[in-house]
This record gives sequence, C-alpha cells and structure tokens, in this order.
Amino acid sequence: MDSSTDRIEQHILLRAPLERVWHALTDARAFGEWFGMALDGPFVAGQPITGTIQPTQVDAEVAKLQAPHAGTPFTLYIERIEPMRVFAWRWHPYAIEPGMDYEKEPTTLVTFELEAVAEGIMLRLVESGFDQLPAARRDAALRANAGGWTMQMGNIEKYVAAH
Repeated sequence: MDSSTDRIEQHILLRAPLERVWHALTDARAFGEWFGMALDGPFVAGQPITGTIQPTQVDAEVAKLQAPHAGTPFTLYIERIEPMRVFAWRWHPYAIEPGMDYEKEPTTLVTFELEAVAEGIMLRLVESGFDQLPAARRDAALRANAGGWTMQMGNIEKYVAAH
C-alpha cells in the first residue's frame, strides 16, 4: 500500500478471468456481497446509487467489524464505467456517524483499474481527495479507509476465487 495525506493506493493480483473480476466490481449485487453493502439498483455512469452497510458475506472477521454499522445509509456517485478496464465513483468516506449530514462535505474519488497480466488480473485501487475533507475528519477518514481497503482487497480476492 502506498499513501499520502491525499490518497490511498493499493493493488492486488487476482487469479481469475477478467470477466469474473469485472462482474465482481460492477454488478451491484456481487459488489455488495464482497464489499458489505445492500444497494438499491445497478451501477450506471452519471447516476447516484444508494444503499446501506450490510456485513460482507466472504469474510467472517471483516463482517464482525462491519456489523456495528449495519443499516448505515450511504450514496455512491458513479463517475466512470469503462468496460473491463475502469470503474470509478465518488462517496463521503468514513461517513458512519449517526445523524451527521455529510452531504455538504467534499467527496473522495475511488477508482478501480484492471490490467490483464500473465498471472491473472492486476487490480489497482486509488482513493483520492482526502486533503479537501474537513480537518476534523480528514485523518480519521484516511486511516479508516486505508485499513478498510486492505480488507476489501482481500474480500474481492476471496469472492472471485469462489465465484
């Protein structure tokens, strides 16, 4: 993992076909299973999608960490869907405080890029824009999401291995 104060960067080699990895990333139901979300529709570029946190179905330890936040609502603002290559959205990171209105805060940009390599699919993740968050939340959001993405990369690896 590489990070700065503004961005998180991670990558993982997935030993699965490109189509399976793409499906895990861009099919809202599949995404929700490994990420730990229940979403209200499909991912469509230029459209927001809402949902709630629901513990992941692929890792019991990660599910235990997500469980206290089950039911917390959120919105993903889908930016780009370039088939078999790029999936990107904006969101309010670490927006888990009950009753807090995060809608006036800036969002971060989450970008997944896929590259076929000899051993499988290299999945690269970048979440950027932390420097523009309110100072009171910036460090906690960066720390929480850096750890969260480490777990999520393991989750997608487990998901694509099993599906």
